[in-house]
Amino acid sequence: MRAPLSSPIYTLVATGMLLSTAMVHAQDFKGYTLNVKLVGGAQYQSLYDAVIPEWEKKTGAKVEVLAQKPLSDLDKEIKQDIAARKVNFCVASNHTSFGPQYGDLYRDLRPLIPATYLSQFNSRVLQHSMLDGALVQLPRHSDVSALYYNKLIFNDTNNRARYKAKFGRELVPPETWSEFAQQAVFFSKPPTIYGTQFPGKEEALTGRFYEMLVAEGGQLFDKNWHPTFNSESGVRALNFFVDLYKAGAVPKVVNTYNWDELGAGFASGMVVMDLDWAGWSSYFNDPKSSKVANLVGIVRAPKGSSGKRTGWAGSHSFSITRACDNPKAAADFLMALTSLNAQVIEARRGFTPTRADAAKQVISEFSNKGDTYMVQVLSTFSKSMEEDSFTPPLTPEWVEVSNAIWPELQSAIFAGTPPKRALDEAAKKVEAIMLEAGRLR
Repeated sequence: MRAPLSSPIYTLVATGMLLSTAMVHAQDFKGYTLNVKLVGGAQYQSLYDAVIPEWEKKTGAKVEVLAQKPLSDLDKEIKQDIAARKVNFCVASNHTSFGPQYGDLYRDLRPLIPATYLSQFNSRVLQHSMLDGALVQLPRHSDVSALYYNKLIFNDTNNRARYKAKFGRELVPPETWSEFAQQAVFFSKPPTIYGTQFPGKEEALTGRFYEMLVAEGGQLFDKNWHPTFNSESGVRALNFFVDLYKAGAVPKVVNTYNWDELGAGFASGMVVMDLDWAGWSSYFNDPKSSKVANLVGIVRAPKGSSGKRTGWAGSHSFSITRACDNPKAAADFLMALTSLNAQVIEARRGFTPTRADAAKQVISEFSNKGDTYMVQVLSTFSKSMEEDSFTPPLTPEWVEVSNAIWPELQSAIFAGTPPKRALDEAAKKVEAIMLEAGRLR
């Protein structure tokens, strides 16, 4: 990691917006228009509404939002911009899982953002934001999964007695994935209640398999980029999903499930345990949207046979293009979007902050209000990001690799293909992708 170049020192003011004590002052960017492309969606809008007008007022600049759409659609648009060589924006929403696809589109942020500012961020998340030795993203909030569970079902006297009689131990949230699978089958009474669920298609399925693979002691690739997931660890990881499906512990239609279906499934009260991200926490505990409101427990993800917890993770972020005509203004805008105040706004809604000071402040706020649920949510997810999180392989081929893997996983889980055969077939496809990309060594 290269040492940061000298840059102006910024301080936090009472509103949480950033003003320079040295080189950048209010109205320094007066008359300038900053072109940006942002991830869209109701869950992200509150940050923009709070930050953008205030930043415009303080700096004299104007923010022109050229695009605001779901991340997958934004990703396609930015790739089209790169292909057409028409990059006309300074700032864009990014994601640690997506970043490697964009080549040298984005610049190293360390010459623009003071080390004192970066020191507030989770060091593990900053490491995830690096690409070829450069910090190309400033993390907004993080995605990692923890285990939500229905406390009413776990605390039911009859369930507890039956579980202890059958397995000789108390019914408590699972510490291992083996115990989780046992409980998922125990709770299931299809079609009215299911022990758990999982995404059954696209990158969501690849990612769930990947993190189970890691928990079982495996990896997707070796150091020379040859696929290694068709190993004994890979077979164990895939059999986890196969066995749950065969046992009727998940809904029959999970092959159609992605993230939204998982959230709706747990909120319906028909699913006892759900591995999911922090963004659902408020939704799950709101009586207007959830039948399990005030009944939700949460713990860190269980451990696999290797002793590692699952922790496939990523962070939404912001980046600055190399083509930007005013990188100082862009950097000031990024720091406004990721300031203490900005992250507190999103953390109050259940998002996992990437700044330690934001996590500490919001946990204290919820504690003072007596909101033990949100204290547990933020504490659990913050701990998971600090200790359990890992990214997918940071290679431009990740999406293509995922698209080669998940149909083979489906064939094993839902169509009865032997897991080893399915993984071998996926490995052949991935090997060809990496060979064509010139990655194999």
